[in-house]
Amino acid sequence: QVQLVESGGGLVQAGGSLRLSCAASGRTFSDYTLAWFRQAPGRERQFVAAVRTDSETFYHNAVKGRFTLSRDNGNNTVYLQMNSLKPEDSSIYYCAANQRWLWMLSPSSYDYWGQGTQVTVST
Repeated sequence: QVQLVESGGGLVQAGGSLRLSCAASGRTFSDYTLAWFRQAPGRERQFVAAVRTDSETFYHNAVKGRFTLSRDNGNNTVYLQMNSLKPEDSSIYYCAANQRWLWMLSPSSYDYWGQGTQVTVST
């Protein structure tokens, strides 16, 4: 089992920044791909970004160039730095983990989930 706990959400004005954290416990953190998804009310859960065990990253086009995902295996934590935030980025952001090497964009491909953290971007 892997337990994931997100933090860092909040309210920010458009153009501002937030840094989300996802702290993991349980199994060996470095063995897992970690990803962020987001879900707005009435919409499907959407892939945002992922970081693999070799620290390679992959981003949804909607956030590429604005969001940066990194992992700290020593602290069992991944960080999602979100810059130039837009109102359409407002969602609950979820951290997820799996042990697959290929990039997986579907929520069903992830085995472990955190409880989510709310991000609201005002105009």
